[in-house]
Amino acid sequence: MTIAAGAELLDYDDVIARYDPVLGLEVHVELSTATKMFCGCATTFGAEPNTQVCPVCLGLPGSLPVLNEAAVESAIRIGLALNCEIVDWCRFARKNYFYPDMPKNYQISQYDEPIAINGYLEVPLEDGSTWRVEIERAHMEEDTGKSLHIGSDTGRIAGATESLLDYNRAGVPLIEIVTKPIVGAGAGAPQVARAYVTALRDLLRALGVSDVRMDQGSMRCDSNVSLMPKGASEFGTRSETKNVNSLKSVEVAVQYEMRRQAAVLGSGGTVTQETRHFHEDGYTSPGRTKETAEDYRYFPEPDLEPVAPSRDLVDRLRATIPELPWLTRKRIQQDWGISDEVMRDLVNAGAVELVAATVEAGAPSESARAWWGNFLVQKANEAGVGLDRLAITPAQVAAVVKLVEEGKLSNKLARQVVEGVLAGEGEPEQVMTDRGLALVRDDSLMQSAVDEALAANPDVAEKIRGGKVQAAGAIVGAVMKATKGQADAARVRELVLAACGQS
Repeated sequence: MTIAAGAELLDYDDVIARYDPVLGLEVHVELSTATKMFCGCATTFGAEPNTQVCPVCLGLPGSLPVLNEAAVESAIRIGLALNCEIVDWCRFARKNYFYPDMPKNYQISQYDEPIAINGYLEVPLEDGSTWRVEIERAHMEEDTGKSLHIGSDTGRIAGATESLLDYNRAGVPLIEIVTKPIVGAGAGAPQVARAYVTALRDLLRALGVSDVRMDQGSMRCDSNVSLMPKGASEFGTRSETKNVNSLKSVEVAVQYEMRRQAAVLGSGGTVTQETRHFHEDGYTSPGRTKETAEDYRYFPEPDLEPVAPSRDLVDRLRATIPELPWLTRKRIQQDWGISDEVMRDLVNAGAVELVAATVEAGAPSESARAWWGNFLVQKANEAGVGLDRLAITPAQVAAVVKLVEEGKLSNKLARQVVEGVLAGEGEPEQVMTDRGLALVRDDSLMQSAVDEALAANPDVAEKIRGGKVQAAGAIVGAVMKATKGQADAARVRELVLAACGQS
């Protein structure tokens, strides 16, 4: 773990011996809606700066917000999946603060009247046990814009020569999920934090409400950490590490703050209530003094009607909640008969659901795992995208597997077919035909190639005739090269041996 310049850290075992950690996790999730929360602007990630904006999301005078119905339904589904109570009535509020990436100088959010309250999530831990994380609330709001600081080594404003503003993200639908204080985790607090964010990410992906790409900012975690001396009953002063954007970083940030705060308290100092920045080197640094709710001067949003979801709507959305993804994984792991290690690799690659869909489309689980867990992972890494972003569907992978099973393709040729599908050349069978990749099944054509190879390699042919049948591999290789890999290698070997009197 890297230590920030001037920072002192207490040994972790000493931290646990002296203090009880208290966590609070706030996870912000951008919804995968086609348009923004209060206007019709697109939400496409990576668009040219300031091309997805309008008077509403820029906060121009006279513009009025209109609530996105799909975002409300996603918020309800998230609340239901987190075992929350969906309230009969809620409304939006204005959260006032002044920052360049907030074009209206306030954020439309929910304050004391959120849409979902009092839930929980049973989080699976690595040792097979579970930890219940109590959920305080899940509320709707709009995202801010993005500041780009130029000339700074860290990408932050300190040391920057200029700052640019991109308002494409301003107004994107956002759900903030806030836990109640997490106490009693002790030495396992950093791991519980990581496990919770991991489970939440998996759940939201299964719901289909967000792509939860932490690397792109569509899921971000603010981790609140405080320490209580052993035997104390009052929580300590907390710090809030903002916008932590990977699962590993959540764990590292929590542990670092525990060790830093313990060192401050142990030296007789006082922990400052503040926001902190997380650095990928593994440490945090001060941000700004943490505001209280009063500092934001919340008041009801006058331009939006309250939201009052009907019981019929809630019941209809409840019926769409899928099985918890980790329970699904446990079940299919048993069905596939694979080890915990193999399943963990598939989970880390984001391949489990894709493999399951490929099996459902007719492929054997072993073949589906081989494609998604090896070749397609390589292709995704080369393209710098997630597996689910590749231009190939589980049904298409299953079709490739079927072509191999039918003997129309070898595994090597099948990879070329998959590359063609990824390149947008059509369905697997069409790619196979257009590229001329189908295996040669005509014995007369293969026999001709065998005869030519034997004639070109008389010394090898003589060895085979003399009983050294392993030498047939050289002739088979020559035939496969001559036929561009399209001959049936097993059948070619049979023809070679027969031609040399060794059948």
